[in-house]
Amino acid sequence: MAAATAVGPTAKGPTAPGPVSPGLRARRRRSALRTLAFLSPWLIGFAVFFAYPLLSTVYFSFMKYDGFAPPAWVGLKNWEYVLTDYPFFWPALRNTLWLVAVMVSLRVLFGLGVGLLVTRIKSGAGLFRTLFYLPCLAPPVAATMSFVFLLNPGTGPVNTILERAGLPAPGWFTDPAWAKPSLTLLALWGIGDLMVIFMASLLDVPKDQYEAAELDGVGPWQRFRHITLPNISPVVLFAVVTGVIATMQYYTEPIVAAKVASGVIGGSGQQFEPGYPDRSTLTVPQTVYNLGFQRFDTGAACVVALVLFALAMAFTALLMRRRGGFHLAED
Repeated sequence: MAAATAVGPTAKGPTAPGPVSPGLRARRRRSALRTLAFLSPWLIGFAVFFAYPLLSTVYFSFMKYDGFAPPAWVGLKNWEYVLTDYPFFWPALRNTLWLVAVMVSLRVLFGLGVGLLVTRIKSGAGLFRTLFYLPCLAPPVAATMSFVFLLNPGTGPVNTILERAGLPAPGWFTDPAWAKPSLTLLALWGIGDLMVIFMASLLDVPKDQYEAAELDGVGPWQRFRHITLPNISPVVLFAVVTGVIATMQYYTEPIVAAKVASGVIGGSGQQFEPGYPDRSTLTVPQTVYNLGFQRFDTGAACVVALVLFALAMAFTALLMRRRGGFHLAED
């Protein structure tokens, strides 16, 4: 009797979907085409400016290609050359990682500090904001050349002032130990872009949270730790991620600083070994240019470009996965 009831006409169970009407199928097709039409600008841009160049880079990394003769398959020889025989790759990678660790961290901290300062100034806030923002508007080449001349060990005004004050005068861009710190000072000088971002996020923190914390007797550091930082943590994450990506592509400032400091400013036919002094300003993007446009070894240049792309993706994925670390839990 129970079995008969289970299979009877009144039993409840999953029913097979009925046939889709032609009208519903046509509406779904039109909706899909409409969606593709709206997505087409992004899809075309992604295919032309990202997918195709990436696949071409992977393809040429296994080829011997100088830009003139047809490419010839060489397998992993380009990878072996870059990782074992090319003298500039590992110094460039170490310098780039140093800049990512030090320059990005200091820029975020300094930008946040300047943002806190300008949001708390009561008088002349507009003037200070303008003064802090103006340096980031300077063209990178002109700013770097000016910085190198200011820090010139022999005739620069900075060392002249330090010597008159009885302080040690570093070699700056002519000293391998001071070249990367000098680039970091240049990056901190143009901190205006991060200052504006942090200033906007700080002004957006709810005031009632600060008022409630002050009524409870919470000190300035605790207010910053438990109110300010959790509220601006998405902006901090944005600053770190964009800073890492930009530093992995760091090219103009170090190569201009090296050329000016070494005396090779311009002129056709001049040979210049990147990374002066003693490869201390060499970065990974410079090796891509050196291999691809100075040595005409496109295959090896593609290998370095792929390594750079993989590192940037790895850093970004790691930061995005650990974004919860920017939210500090209250005690």
